[in-house]
Amino acid sequence: MPLSSVTQATGAALREASGYLADLVTPTVRLGVTGLARSGKTVFIAALVRNLTLGGRLPFFSVASEQRLVRAYLEPQPDDSVPRFAYEEHLAALSRDPPQWPESTRRISQLRVTMEYASASAMRRALLPNRLHLDIVDYPGEWLIDLPLMAQSYAAWSAEALALASAPRRSAPAAAFLSFVRALDRGAPQDEQVAIRGARLFTDYLLAARAADPTLSITGPGRFLLPGDLEGSPLLTFFPLPLDGEKRSGLAQMLERRFESYKTHVVRPFFRDHFSRLDRQIVLVDVLSALNSGPEGIADLEATLTAVLGAFRPGRASWLGQLFSPRIDRIAFAATKADHLHSANHDRLEAILGALTARAEARAASAGADIKAFAIAALRATKEGEVMRDGQRLPCIIGTPLAGEKIGGETFDGRRSAAVFPGDLPSPDVVTGEVAGGTFKHDVHVVRFAPPRIITETPSGLAAPWPHVRLDRALEFLIGDHLA
Repeated sequence: MPLSSVTQATGAALREASGYLADLVTPTVRLGVTGLARSGKTVFIAALVRNLTLGGRLPFFSVASEQRLVRAYLEPQPDDSVPRFAYEEHLAALSRDPPQWPESTRRISQLRVTMEYASASAMRRALLPNRLHLDIVDYPGEWLIDLPLMAQSYAAWSAEALALASAPRRSAPAAAFLSFVRALDRGAPQDEQVAIRGARLFTDYLLAARAADPTLSITGPGRFLLPGDLEGSPLLTFFPLPLDGEKRSGLAQMLERRFESYKTHVVRPFFRDHFSRLDRQIVLVDVLSALNSGPEGIADLEATLTAVLGAFRPGRASWLGQLFSPRIDRIAFAATKADHLHSANHDRLEAILGALTARAEARAASAGADIKAFAIAALRATKEGEVMRDGQRLPCIIGTPLAGEKIGGETFDGRRSAAVFPGDLPSPDVVTGEVAGGTFKHDVHVVRFAPPRIITETPSGLAAPWPHVRLDRALEFLIGDHLA
């Protein structure tokens, strides 16, 4: 064999070995991304990755603004058992003519972005590898809400679920299920068909309630809403049953056993295999829809935030501390769709979510993680302008309303743009202080907009940056310290 061939082969082997060793010593941050109903989780991840890999405008993301980010690029999926986040497919949907919002993901997925950067510290530049793996773990918000089930008994969960179903905002979609439960014989024996029928009615109620009002707080089990490959499994054939005293009928014993099996075979594996390995977390929240629902919507949102923070609660006395030591030390809550408001209201939107998360944190007795609220739009769908009304200039937003949206009695077809005065948000003190008394009033008109037409390249041939609102601030909070 010629010496040159041996040299080339040796060089290639050394490069491969050095790359393998570099991967071993490269720090990894696992970022969990989840969202409550219609909060824009898929677009958030797509926009985050595109802004990192193709050079977005990120003035408050210090590694970018200080020009220390050398490059960022996608690498192969690190976990063979987890589906890959369909980044390219979602990018293609947003780049169509006309653009389309991508389909929501309904299962866990993951994507790895590797960043090469120059450290701000001369010592760190010399001693540490200037690379960081960012593993983005995307999972449904319903799965997060399932975690507190691990601390609940079947009796406690049944009482809570039945009380929620009887609440005014849920009673109509829950009517068939509640009638079924009331008609059941309290001493009924085990019956597979009764379990199947009850579980189907309970699932129909959850789906109908969510469809009628997406701002309703999530009630579990989450796989009833997103069953995936568990559809039809006995793990999903149970429902809440009113229980009197300690005596259990055969049917109650069967339902309780399946409730415990759900926790053992569905909830615990998710916590063990995915949730407990996260380092940072962002939870996306549609605050504007909750505001539009009035006091009940805000109260429901606060209940959901409390449940979410309960899932993150550390400490020896909690089930979380008993199972594993959680690694999550920073949690960002992001009020999405900030581009549906004029920028004059962005600070107020952020303050409202901040006040709600603070109250929820106190109620959940959460501690140990740094929690911060943001108002963001990962991909800005509107521009800002002014309109004249009654001789007064009003700040407005300009975009293309989705087909079927109504503004001032006019129904839009999804092709024409419009200038919209969305109104002003209430004071955070009013929202959080008077919601219990039912005196909260809102003056915000939320319009759903189509995605913006995306320019893929600038005249110079470089990738055109995507417009966003405060995405860089959230990034700085979540991973900026790892890139210092």
